[in-house]
Amino acid sequence: MNKIRSRQELVHWVTELRSKTDKNPPRVGYTSGVFDLLHAGHVMYLTKAKEHCDILIVGVNADSSVKRLKGEQRPINSERDRAEVIAALEAVDGVFLFEEENNNTNVECLRPDCYLKAGDYKKEQLSSTPLVESYGGQVVIIPFRDGRSTTGAIEKIVSQYGMQIATFNEKEPYEKRPAVFLDRDGTICKHVDYLHEPEKFEFLPGALEGMKLLQGNGYRLVIITNQPGIGLGYFTKEDLFRVNHAMLKGCGAAGVMIDKIYFSPYSQADGTPCRKPGTALVERAVSELHIDLPASYVIGDMTSDIQLAANVGCSSALVRTGKGGQDGLFECEPDLVGDSLVDVARQIAQK
Repeated sequence: MNKIRSRQELVHWVTELRSKTDKNPPRVGYTSGVFDLLHAGHVMYLTKAKEHCDILIVGVNADSSVKRLKGEQRPINSERDRAEVIAALEAVDGVFLFEEENNNTNVECLRPDCYLKAGDYKKEQLSSTPLVESYGGQVVIIPFRDGRSTTGAIEKIVSQYGMQIATFNEKEPYEKRPAVFLDRDGTICKHVDYLHEPEKFEFLPGALEGMKLLQGNGYRLVIITNQPGIGLGYFTKEDLFRVNHAMLKGCGAAGVMIDKIYFSPYSQADGTPCRKPGTALVERAVSELHIDLPASYVIGDMTSDIQLAANVGCSSALVRTGKGGQDGLFECEPDLVGDSLVDVARQIAQK
């Protein structure tokens, strides 16, 4: 059988298989993905997925849905090429292309015995979970492999070879100065899961005072924030910009100037180096803003912020607001600890 079929053809095939073996029908598994620039993480994931079923069906996002989900520059490879590569894997029994941005229609049609997803999702975050469980199916989350992703591969290529394409001869626009790399949610503002509504933005006590103190002591204020809700489809970049606008408006009223905001829209499953504690965004800031990195600090409420500081070679400060370092993601010790942003700012100023 040609592995690449239409969705309806695969539904018909699966129905036939089930009807021929009523007493012990094959266990059908279903998963999906973009699978652009196939890498070892994809292969290991699909091999692991096959361990949960007898028949593994894979839905591959059509080019149109990839552009809606990941931007106009994606995918790198066409939908047909991506489907062909997935179909060549031994673990895969059937492949189809789909236009939708979620898997609800695919699940309703195929009714898989197990619906498989990779990464840092929780079952309750998946819109298809109620559908699967309504007919007695199982949702299986398979842990991702750190550091392997198409996005990470693209960013590595750009970071290693991009600067060879363009040469800049202008005089350095900034004097070299240290910076504080600030987390946003739980450090500057109250933590709200997947914050995307400007009216829900709320400065934490001492945040504006702390930033103003750091600014007065010669530090650039650079925000580095993970925003996986964008990649997971919970909100858009435009939503993020509206929230940031509310933050910048409040900062301006208090006499605080943010030098730049950098954000990663990817989830942990993407394995991208621009997501904290990956170093790509800090490295970009150092290059663009002429930052004295050894004299700088990373300030945040999570261990990923503290690990980021260790990864880039600067000092760290943990605030007990937000997660307060209780996220359990990394085992690392901060150089400074304070109850709020103004508390750690005072400690830094004293140094």
